[in-house]
Amino acid sequence: MNGELGWGAAWRIARRDLNARFKGLRLLLVCLFLGTGALAAIGTLTAAIESELAGRGQELLGGDLEIEVWQRDLTDEERGALTEIGEISGGTRLQAMASTGESAAPVELKAVDTAWPLYGTLTLKDGRSVGAPATGEAWVAQGAADRLGISVGDRFTIGGTPLVAAGIIDNEPDRLSEGFQLGPTVIVAESLPGSAGLLAPGAMYQSKYRVAFGDSRDPDAVQESLETRFPDAGFDYRTRDRASPGADRFVGRMGEFLTLVGLAALVIAGIGIGGGVSSYLEARRASIATLKVLGASSRDIVRIYALQIGAAALLGSVLGLAAGFAVTPLLAAALQGLLPVESGFVFEPGALLIAAAYGLLVAVVFAATPLVRARTFPAMALMRARIVPLSRDGRALAWVGGGMTAIIALALLTARQPLLSGGFLAGAIVVLGLLALLGWGIRKLAARLPRPANPLWRAALANLHRPGAATGALVTALGFGLSAFVLLAAIQSSIDGNIEQRVPREAPDYFVLDVPRDRVTAFEQLVAAEQPDAAVRTMPSMRGAILAYGPQDAMIRVADLEEIPDGAWPLRGERGLTYADNLPVGNRLTAGAWWGPFYDGEPLVSVDAEFAEAVNLEIGDMITIGILGVERSARVANFRTIDWESMGFNYVLVFSPNAIRDAPHNLAATIDLPDGAETGPLLRQLVSNFPSSSVIEIGQVLAEARVILGQVGTATFAAASVAVLAGLAVLIGAIAAARAVRTYDTVILRVLGASRRQVLLMQLAEYGLLAAVLAVVALALGTGLAWLVVVQLFEFEWLPDWTEILGVLGAGLAFVLAFALAGSLPLLRAKPAQALRAL
Repeated sequence: MNGELGWGAAWRIARRDLNARFKGLRLLLVCLFLGTGALAAIGTLTAAIESELAGRGQELLGGDLEIEVWQRDLTDEERGALTEIGEISGGTRLQAMASTGESAAPVELKAVDTAWPLYGTLTLKDGRSVGAPATGEAWVAQGAADRLGISVGDRFTIGGTPLVAAGIIDNEPDRLSEGFQLGPTVIVAESLPGSAGLLAPGAMYQSKYRVAFGDSRDPDAVQESLETRFPDAGFDYRTRDRASPGADRFVGRMGEFLTLVGLAALVIAGIGIGGGVSSYLEARRASIATLKVLGASSRDIVRIYALQIGAAALLGSVLGLAAGFAVTPLLAAALQGLLPVESGFVFEPGALLIAAAYGLLVAVVFAATPLVRARTFPAMALMRARIVPLSRDGRALAWVGGGMTAIIALALLTARQPLLSGGFLAGAIVVLGLLALLGWGIRKLAARLPRPANPLWRAALANLHRPGAATGALVTALGFGLSAFVLLAAIQSSIDGNIEQRVPREAPDYFVLDVPRDRVTAFEQLVAAEQPDAAVRTMPSMRGAILAYGPQDAMIRVADLEEIPDGAWPLRGERGLTYADNLPVGNRLTAGAWWGPFYDGEPLVSVDAEFAEAVNLEIGDMITIGILGVERSARVANFRTIDWESMGFNYVLVFSPNAIRDAPHNLAATIDLPDGAETGPLLRQLVSNFPSSSVIEIGQVLAEARVILGQVGTATFAAASVAVLAGLAVLIGAIAAARAVRTYDTVILRVLGASRRQVLLMQLAEYGLLAAVLAVVALALGTGLAWLVVVQLFEFEWLPDWTEILGVLGAGLAFVLAFALAGSLPLLRAKPAQALRAL
């Protein structure tokens, strides 16, 4: 050859040498396919959901701005202020009981005025587009109709008021913004709750008003002006940009988790890419040396094989992008009803380009080292590389470092959580370095250990540190691959543990809201008459907002806070309040003293210890709350811990009776029935005799909670499985690459008289030693990553099932050993003369 090859000539040689089915580069194809496909699907789905939340904010909220307030309607002044801003639509939300002659069911009663909905359209199952129902009629969710056993045209009652089911709801435009409900929706006219006696003083209901701006006002600016004008009104605000905070948080956290899964799959895939490229170039060693002998320059070699590897990387990335695009409708269909996303194909070019960029950059980083090594070394060194391994070339570090920098820069520039993604990638680099260091340490330790007397163990130990040993590559691949198994098992078992712990096995059979104070004796007598062995507990229940807290002479107004402190969620809007003579069941004092029965001194309050710590409260500080527009202050008497996992009465603030007893309120009650007791007769009697009260069946609520948490578990399992698949590919590729290198060793051993059984036992001993060491590494790495996901990202408790984790790890180890042995079988069929001539 004279002179350097141009790109055209290099491509002709590369194309002739490149197998049509990419033989030798399939591991690279598979790894990039999995990693790029995962990131493409994740990015496309997340972008589509966020686009829906942003683009349909007005429809999802039902307005440009929403104001909520508990246990009262707006005053004329407040309503007038909203009217000045734009068109308003108001109504109430509350728990109620719907019943027929034979059935009863708790429902979410949604009373709306004739202006509703301001945005979007309510559609019924029969295809009609409607607004608010007429007086005496109701739009009924399918779940309510099923539980009541009614269809369109049938009659039922709410609060003793007869209604006609005029239609079954198909699409409720503002459903997502309503949040979690304890029963299916029933939409009625605005006047019904009041006429049915459901809005009596002390009743637990919520007034909601939506405003549609007539111009392009900034919702945040309007909210700020209303907060300034009505600082102590107890309003909760939402804007069209935050139509569903719960959905935003869920999408954000799941997006972060899925992005981490995609990046993890790419990092693990990168290890496979490095091993695959090394194995491929090793198989092309003679061809590279021949080209150099014939005059090819180092740059020519790089061009030829970079084109081959680039073609495979590009094909793997394109197939991954296509797969990610194709599976998005399936993921969207699974999320329909939970999140606003269409089930059709979603094209998000930005997400696809980012996924492709990640994939190609990872290919550059992990393919650079073997490619530079093939470029640098002379022909004779390449010819003898099988018996005299090539030394490392430091020039590859520039390519690796540049690629790593580009990946981190891409993460910081495009990720929704730059610090999270950048931190994960930095952590992955550290882990790669530690695994490389571990591989070096294992080689050094194996070289210094006493030689075992057993020749098989001696040979297995020597294989870990001999020249050309693949120990470093195997340690990295097995470490990450086994860690993926542990990660999946730890996340899944911890989520299952949270389902078991957070959703109690034992809970009251019924919660009853809005039991009138003057009828509590009749309520208890009715329960005793139907179920003599039932246990009934009652507790005062009202709503209020914390307005100020802190030392009496330096109290902090919540309205003046620029940001709510971490863990201080009770400061957001109105919360449940109660009073009691005695310490509530399941609570435990951690500081201060309880006031005891018949206390009549200064108003006192007991505070949840975790909340007190979040806002730096001390015993003796003051708390000011707003109840029905009236401010009340009390001194902090004690702190207590709350068993939030119980299904009893749990309140952040519990006051002394003299602090808030005079405020209008009703009681809440729990009913525990004996095992096997029939619930139907009691439920019907409660609905008939206490029509304004709401009876919530806890069993149904727990079942729904288990379903939701189960969906989270299924989603995380499916997502983390991508990393496991990448880990499997890496494990298979690493063992296959090591097998190719061992052909010469096996042939020499067979020539010297080793039996097939001895060769297999030697392989088993070598991989067994590595697997035993790496099992500990994988256990630590996998559980550490799982803890970050479960505790820091999902904010669940760390409740792994160690038996399940160790079982999965054991299965992974068994897979490694089985595949190592299976991969050794072709070596035993190698013909010595042919193998030795190929050196």
